[in-house]
Amino acid sequence: MIDRLILPYQKKALAPLAGWLAEKGVKADQLSIAGFVIGLAALPAIATGNFLLGLLLIGLNRLFDGLDGAVARLTTPTDRGAFLDITLDFFFYATVPLAFALYDPVENALAAAILITAFVGTGSSFLAFATIAAKRGLSADAYPAKGLYYLGGLTEGAETIAIFAAMCIWPTLFPILAGLFAVLCFVTTLTRWHQGWKSFS
Repeated sequence: MIDRLILPYQKKALAPLAGWLAEKGVKADQLSIAGFVIGLAALPAIATGNFLLGLLLIGLNRLFDGLDGAVARLTTPTDRGAFLDITLDFFFYATVPLAFALYDPVENALAAAILITAFVGTGSSFLAFATIAAKRGLSADAYPAKGLYYLGGLTEGAETIAIFAAMCIWPTLFPILAGLFAVLCFVTTLTRWHQGWKSFS
């Protein structure tokens, strides 16, 4: 919901580091893969109760996620880069609730399963819309630098990371936080279904 508002500030903040990395010959795809591996390391951290380490790794994953796009724009954006960026993000998102389920299956497993199901709804509706939008030659005016049609919604990247941070800071509240965010994700899915129904009629 707020991604488009914070994107200009994010670009400005990351520009110096992205420029330095590009000068050193670091590739955007390398950053995407490195960030993904760092993000995956949050799973065992959270699953073993190291929540602040998990939060740090999630934050580093997001830093690399911003840097890969910034470096790509300074060099040569590719379809492979856009593919890696979105697919690795969606997989990473699902590992965070899984980590909390592994940490405490009795208290967290059901809420984690509901949240992952909600993520399937937001992710599949996002990618399906982007696929058909590309077929029709459509572009998202609010996100001109994205490698594919970026369909916004109530729950986007910023909101997802904010809820992950809250889960790591207050892990005992995971079932409540996961349930509330799942509801918001289901609302996002419904709005995207509706937009697809209207746009592609």
